[in-house]
Amino acid sequence: FAGTYGGGVFLSTNSGSSWTAVSNGLTNTDVVLLAVSGQNLFAGTDNAGVFLSTNNGTNWTAVNNGLTNLKIRALAVSGANLFAGTEGGGVFLSTNNGANWGSVNNGLTSQRVYALTVSGTNLFAGTYDGGVFLSTNNGSSWTPVNSGLTTQQITSLAVSGTNIFAGTGNGVFLSTNNGTNWTAVGLTYENIITLAVSGINLFAGTYRGVFLSANNGTNWTEVNNGLASLSVNAFVVSGTNFFAGGNGVILSTNNGTNWTQTALNNQTVNSLTVSGNNIFAGTYDFGVWLSTNTGTNWTQTSLNNKTVNSLAVSGNNIFAGTYGQGVFLSTNNGTSWDSINYGLTDRYVRAFAVSGIRLFAGTIFGGVFRSTNNGTSWTAVNNGLTSLNIYSLAVSGTNIFAGTSGSGVFLSTNNGTNWTAVNNGLTSTDIVSLAVSGTYLFAGASISFGNPGGVYLSTNNGSSWINRNQGFNDVPRVNAMLIANNYIFAGTYSQYVWRRSLSEIIGIQNISTEIPSGFLLNQNYPNPFNPSTTIRYTLPVCHSGEGRNPVKLVVFDALGREVETLVNEKQSAGTYEATFNGASLTSGVYFYRLTTEGFSDTKRMLLIK
Repeated sequence: FAGTYGGGVFLSTNSGSSWTAVSNGLTNTDVVLLAVSGQNLFAGTDNAGVFLSTNNGTNWTAVNNGLTNLKIRALAVSGANLFAGTEGGGVFLSTNNGANWGSVNNGLTSQRVYALTVSGTNLFAGTYDGGVFLSTNNGSSWTPVNSGLTTQQITSLAVSGTNIFAGTGNGVFLSTNNGTNWTAVGLTYENIITLAVSGINLFAGTYRGVFLSANNGTNWTEVNNGLASLSVNAFVVSGTNFFAGGNGVILSTNNGTNWTQTALNNQTVNSLTVSGNNIFAGTYDFGVWLSTNTGTNWTQTSLNNKTVNSLAVSGNNIFAGTYGQGVFLSTNNGTSWDSINYGLTDRYVRAFAVSGIRLFAGTIFGGVFRSTNNGTSWTAVNNGLTSLNIYSLAVSGTNIFAGTSGSGVFLSTNNGTNWTAVNNGLTSTDIVSLAVSGTYLFAGASISFGNPGGVYLSTNNGSSWINRNQGFNDVPRVNAMLIANNYIFAGTYSQYVWRRSLSEIIGIQNISTEIPSGFLLNQNYPNPFNPSTTIRYTLPVCHSGEGRNPVKLVVFDALGREVETLVNEKQSAGTYEATFNGASLTSGVYFYRLTTEGFSDTKRMLLIK
């Protein structure tokens, strides 16, 4: 059985060669996990609690009586007992296959339970922000067991004999005495998503793929042959060449229509930058690599044994931000590197931004640091930041933007001296990437439980945001963004590269929130036009659904063929403008049609080149 996010449950009876959907009765298809107890199959969902199937998924029934928190994060079976870990509600126990539930949280000081596992009569709970807890009486009482753990963020638990393994946001830990003490056993700095045990083999699933240990975590081997990586972590453009970093570096010479693998094909690439004709790639564990011939050949620089999360160029200076060792500077294209960390109290550097003589570094635990002397010294500039876990930085004129983990986007108008949250309209507060095009600011978000990822656009320095996720099959985590050649590119986690016309994505603006009395599609202006024109339309209050109009604005050629979709989303009442760019089209007559509930209108326009 496979539980999917958005697609429900699938069943394969031939080792995965083919799959059949088995979701009848599932009122929520965001299936976070599955558990088996005899003939009973349980599905934990993101926001609809627990479902039970007694016939291999043919039918499902909700079993939530007494379950006061329906955000399920973990399930565990111990004899006749079924335990559910929730997001914010702690642990619940059912002794009758989910017919009834009761809260069992005495002593559990963190209610965000992301992992549960059973070892004999011991029940362990891994929490998102409180470490590991142990219960020896089926959850009636809990005791924290965190000695030796260097992080409280527990993402997974697994049992192998008398060994308990904890997967965390900072590697794998082992306890041989029921959690009394923990020891780090490798994959340090890896975000462990899941753990599984098969005989003497321990598997760890991470954002970089799967790792295997056959000796209780003492040594790990990457086991990803045949497991294609579809994640893109970084972009850079050099002339007409587009480079994307993920599982190695790939190259496109035609705006992303086709991609080819460069010679750097066996490294996890976290960051990319360009300096003249030189392309630099920051990698996991193997430092910085350099290509002087558009990726045909790559050479490892002398910074060769570090995890490099970020790269930046300022004049002849190349900066490398590392995971745990701070910032390094090269003034000779990577031939030599110097550590420049004076005043940098957090050495886990994830992002850079350059604004004039100022260099900003975003860190994982210490917020934002600023240097005005090419990294010779650093000063923390965090006043107003409510999260010090910085994912991304961007500069737009005199504005500095910081994307954070858990607190959204912050703006500084005085070089980091003060920060203000600018999150109106953002439905995800984990902002992994930022990109700027003129006065337009884009934010790439991460998928978190209950919150979508995708791309958001602000036209007013973050005062308000609107999502621009139309076209994604499943809204992804957006690790990186690139704006070039009138396109915006989104590098995603597990969904590779997506592209959208920049003029399309920024061409929709709400120019007035005054409530119109009815629908109206205006004549475009100018008309005739070359190559761009503006289309204005008004929408009255929508009295159905969530109070927003489902709007579609499409351009057709004279033969009725669809040329471009300018708008395809729900919009509130108001007056809007959309920009249509016909630069790639031939002269002639074109039509544009506005369609929404209870209204449709088409008008003619003329492109003359």
